[in-house]
Amino acid sequence: MTPTPDPTTPEPPPPALSEQALDARLRAYADLEVGLARDGAGLRSHDGVLPDRSPEGVRAALARLGGPPRADAHDEAALAAAEDTARLHWGEREMHRTDPSVHLDALDISCYDRPGADPQARAAARRAHLASWPDAVDAARSALDPARVPAAVAEALLPSAAGLTADLDPDEPHAAPALAAHDALMDHLRRCAREGSSEVALGSDLLARLYATPEATTVDLGHLACAAEDEIARLRALLADAVAAVRRDHDPTLPEALADAVAALQRDRPDAAGLLDEARALTREALDWVEAAGLVPPHEGTCEVGPAPPSKAHVTAMLEPVGPFAPDGPSRFLVTPPGADWDAEDVDAWLEIFNRTSLPAITVHEVAPGHFTHFRLLRQVTSPVRALVQSEAFIEGWAHEMEELLLEEGFRADDPRYAAGVALEALIRAVRLAASIGVHAGSMSVAEAEARFADDAFLRGSAARSEALRATFDPTYGRYTWGKLALRELRTQARRTWGAGYTHRRLHTALLALGAPPLGLLGRVLDDPRPRGSML
Repeated sequence: MTPTPDPTTPEPPPPALSEQALDARLRAYADLEVGLARDGAGLRSHDGVLPDRSPEGVRAALARLGGPPRADAHDEAALAAAEDTARLHWGEREMHRTDPSVHLDALDISCYDRPGADPQARAAARRAHLASWPDAVDAARSALDPARVPAAVAEALLPSAAGLTADLDPDEPHAAPALAAHDALMDHLRRCAREGSSEVALGSDLLARLYATPEATTVDLGHLACAAEDEIARLRALLADAVAAVRRDHDPTLPEALADAVAALQRDRPDAAGLLDEARALTREALDWVEAAGLVPPHEGTCEVGPAPPSKAHVTAMLEPVGPFAPDGPSRFLVTPPGADWDAEDVDAWLEIFNRTSLPAITVHEVAPGHFTHFRLLRQVTSPVRALVQSEAFIEGWAHEMEELLLEEGFRADDPRYAAGVALEALIRAVRLAASIGVHAGSMSVAEAEARFADDAFLRGSAARSEALRATFDPTYGRYTWGKLALRELRTQARRTWGAGYTHRRLHTALLALGAPPLGLLGRVLDDPRPRGSML
């Protein structure tokens, strides 16, 4: 946690952009992608607003997309890719007809838990949002066709759907009709789980386009699958070397010995009472180290550490950033302790996620120079396209790549557990990429994906099952590893192009000036004039 600013220290600068910078074309995109606009970009005009996810509402929103081209070639390519992605998701794939998660995301009121300068405005937005639940649930029930929703997807999303009311006070305004609507939604999802399709695979062609279109590029899934397997093998070797340095009494070349050593590392973790204190100490350590190393441009901002609100109790750790259009305030690194009413076995399993081997890498990913650093610098961009259009593969790939870059640059160099933690976190992401392609190309069942998470990523029981099921409703969750590999490839190209002029700071300054760019446009930082390209 950053220290309290001295009264003589200037306040952090305001965002470089206001909502008035959005023209009709950008507003049409923001109105379709309300969650991104509100929570990622920080558009306060979208507080209290639910998108119309009925078939008619989606068609009308799609019809409003498009407009005059941008003068800046990069911005035009990025915005066009975002619009093409919206047409693919909502028009061709019809996510609102087949994917309950898009309706759950629209209903979620946890976005109003964030700190801000105007609590009354946030409370009013929450009330407006909650008052819209009955209409939004009616739209969801009319859109979600039980015959088209995969039964496994509906079943996997039931806990998230139930959690929507976790912090809803039955006595607060609009709660009674909202709770009644929620009951109706749960009944509809249970019906989808009973009657839904047995087929979860989207097919290779659609999956490739879901990966490629938002990134303004093309994708060869065979090549990408091979890259995932190569990365798993590399990370297993990194893990074995790190474990050998930590546990000199183990032979990491033996799979059983490696698994035993990893299990022992995972058991070394803080208790529930000390979890947040350790996360705060690691946050301060990462922020200080990154600032001293000079890996990224300077930025202001405060990162608080605290528990997740009840509505996000299923999330282990995440960052709530301040979007580039939002009034400034503290970002929050949310770390979820186990529930007070959990039994001892569940408490142990949950806390093992935050073991002292993995928690430093998790903190680097979420805070510095990961998501916190990235979103603070995103507030400095002056292009409204770059502030609004955000590539998930870049956002997650950036934070993921920073975990290993810090390892290479000497962060915690005297503790080989950091290398082991980097490898363990990366193995989960690499197996996600393999599982994503396998499940949706039809070469891997969900059960086989679960076995891969257990065998290759050292996850146990429900954790491995949960990761495998995620492939069914988040088909491109391999984006973490894909984004990381794309950024590593860019770094290699920059070293070759710039020679002695290369520094991490130079690359990161040029890269983050693009905001959160599609992977296919990364070459622009090397003065590559091509607007599109092939990435893996």
